[in-house]
Amino acid sequence: MLPNTGKLAGCTLFITGASRGIGKAIALKAAKDGANIVIAAKTAEPHPTLPGTIYTAAEEIEAAGGKALPCIVNVREEQQIINAVEKAVKTFGGIDILVNNASAISLTGTLETATKKVNLMMDVNVRGTYLTSKACLPYLRKGKNPHILNLSPPMNLNPMWFKNHCAYTISKYGMSMCVLGMAEEFRGEVAVNALWPKTAIHTAAMDMLGGAGIEKQCRKTDILADAAYCILTKPKTFTGNFIIDEVLLREEGVKDFDVYAIAPGHPLMPDFFLDVEIDATAVKQEGYGATQEEKKLSRSQQEGADAAKVKTESAAAMPSGPVAETFRVIQGAVTEEYVRSTQGIFQFELSGDGGGTWYIDLKTKGGSAGFGKPPVTADVVMSMSSADFVKMFTGKLKPTLAFMTGRLKIKGNMTLAIKLEKMLSQLNSKL
Repeated sequence: MLPNTGKLAGCTLFITGASRGIGKAIALKAAKDGANIVIAAKTAEPHPTLPGTIYTAAEEIEAAGGKALPCIVNVREEQQIINAVEKAVKTFGGIDILVNNASAISLTGTLETATKKVNLMMDVNVRGTYLTSKACLPYLRKGKNPHILNLSPPMNLNPMWFKNHCAYTISKYGMSMCVLGMAEEFRGEVAVNALWPKTAIHTAAMDMLGGAGIEKQCRKTDILADAAYCILTKPKTFTGNFIIDEVLLREEGVKDFDVYAIAPGHPLMPDFFLDVEIDATAVKQEGYGATQEEKKLSRSQQEGADAAKVKTESAAAMPSGPVAETFRVIQGAVTEEYVRSTQGIFQFELSGDGGGTWYIDLKTKGGSAGFGKPPVTADVVMSMSSADFVKMFTGKLKPTLAFMTGRLKIKGNMTLAIKLEKMLSQLNSKL
């Protein structure tokens, strides 16, 4: 862990989304120096499923040695941003640092993303970041060592990062474009940088996306807090950078990264938008190069796979091989309890050996699994190679990792897709 130096003592940090998760972790790290923290977040009343409010965060910040100012701020509402900025200046005399952490996520394809979700991501991620920066900049320019830090990725234009969740990618890259533009516009006055994790970080959002057991593949929010602290204590000449947490901390002399792991020694899941320099422990077993091979598939190979699929589906006998064997075991393992707790029908479109259309019915009484289309319309359709399918069902490839790296495409109900992952973890011992 990176020790505190006291450099943020007396500094005022305006942090969006600071009531929980990464934003709160950054706030608590700065609070140890005796910093003033403006908690600009919208959770004033306890949420039924998410921990923390702006007031509980304020208590923790004060206990850590900082001064806290909780402000109800939905970054979609410009007036709420302006009011909080004015209150911060009135309370603490100015603003030295802005952390644009508030973010919305929906990992859905173009046709599956409701317009209200598109609006939410664009409003929170891009517009919210832009407007909060705009409101704080007049005060930041007068700050002691002013910084803007956006929690956004380096802009990787590999189509893989667009195809499964185009709207989300656009919104996060919009935050990164704010870094590109504002770093140049305010060069010499205010440092503007982006920070992104190398691996998945365990937050309430990750629990929601990844389901039970996902935390073992994640690091704690502490790693981002340490990296942010390192950036925010650098001079304002350090600007226009897209920083990966682990890379920066290694440069700063941190050697033990197990302290940041939820489950030390467990393989870690790489985060979105990073397809180079990925931690080998996370992907060794999965053979990450498969995604590169998939990219090289020619049109004729794809057509060949499609033809094989048609041929397979027209065959009277059920295909044999690893896929068929996997479904045979799944069929034998399906129980009334799985059906009752899942209530979903899953269709698999598999390419390669043993491919074709397969299904798992965990909605109809008794449940079933096998070759062909499900008895009724599927709630979730998953497309992937048959080799990856077998790996996924034998515990060698995590569905979340497959999805994040573009090897698994999901259409339909994401909540049910997560439920299936939970079932997989229970089935692994039988497969």
